[in-house]
Amino acid sequence: MSRPTPPLAPVRSLRRALPFWISLGLVPLAWLGAALGGWVLALLPLCAWALVTVLDGVLGENPGQPDPATPEADLFWYRLITLIWLPLQAGTIYGLIWYLSHGADLGRGEALALFFGVGVLSGTVGLVYAHELMHQKNRLERWLADLLLASVLYAHFRSEHLLVHHLWVGTPRDAVTARYNEGFHRYFWRVLRDCPGSAWRAERALLARAGRPVWHRRNPFWRYGALQGAALALAYLCGGWAGVGLFVFQGVVAVWLLELTNYVEHYGLTREHLGAGRYEPVAPRHSWNSAQMASNWLLINLQRHSDHHVRPDRRFPLLQTYALEAAPQLPLGYPAMTTLAMIPPLWRRRMNPRVRAWRRQFYPHVADWAPYNRGTNPMPGRAD
Repeated sequence: MSRPTPPLAPVRSLRRALPFWISLGLVPLAWLGAALGGWVLALLPLCAWALVTVLDGVLGENPGQPDPATPEADLFWYRLITLIWLPLQAGTIYGLIWYLSHGADLGRGEALALFFGVGVLSGTVGLVYAHELMHQKNRLERWLADLLLASVLYAHFRSEHLLVHHLWVGTPRDAVTARYNEGFHRYFWRVLRDCPGSAWRAERALLARAGRPVWHRRNPFWRYGALQGAALALAYLCGGWAGVGLFVFQGVVAVWLLELTNYVEHYGLTREHLGAGRYEPVAPRHSWNSAQMASNWLLINLQRHSDHHVRPDRRFPLLQTYALEAAPQLPLGYPAMTTLAMIPPLWRRRMNPRVRAWRRQFYPHVADWAPYNRGTNPMPGRAD
């Protein structure tokens, strides 16, 4: 068994936080593409995926373990990037809609390519930051998360993620857990179909436990609808119906990237069914991890996903990494793995042997995996 890496000293300086600010470099690329068009429009997605993957190969992995007892005050420069992102993203989305509707010299195809890049910005950065913010107790941060989610028309994700996914990850009750041998394209449509209703039922049950009707003002779906309606109205004011179309398009791209990431994070990993609808507690082994350095900078340590599920409220600079003995590891960072997931035969060839090895490592006593593969409960009272 590998020796644990000694904890790092508490991180205090802007210098140490700066690598996590690399997302800022994507914003001027969007505006540069709008100004110049042509091949420049490819720079943003290429930097977010290809360049980061190359940097992962050059820089390697980061096994460092930050001190989880680091005071909140020492995390200021880490938190700040997530706090300032909303105006940067909103200014980019609506500013570019206005720019295109007021005489920008871009063709229709170039406009779509530009807003594909904007969707990469919203999905790769904005939704990752929203995920970090929604897990915090601070009211401002949770509002920022709601606004970022509304900017891609996926506001229900907060309810689904907090009230369903974190409780039921690795079980049939969690639509976001990708099943063994399930291709991404089938998974994507299943998630789009099932998750809004799952989020609604979770909020309805929460209200019922408090003795409130579903139409009560505390139902967050009222807020979700209002914020998304306002986001669409602003797109119309900036660019008319063409502006609304571009806004929706970047939202679709962002959601596609979010669900690609969700697909990778838990593919084929299941919690053991203990009988009578009960499952083992969530453990580090129920999430795929990647210690690649550059992609963890861009995704603010989202790839340290096992620790996130063990401690959902732990801020991203303090997330721990795990050795192979405790949690499964991906061969590459999320940008490369999500690209691979778009080609199901290649994905299965790379990942199915890893899932089977995970099963042998952690559940050697389970003889029949067929119910888990189908996303159903084994027979009550049986461990397999």
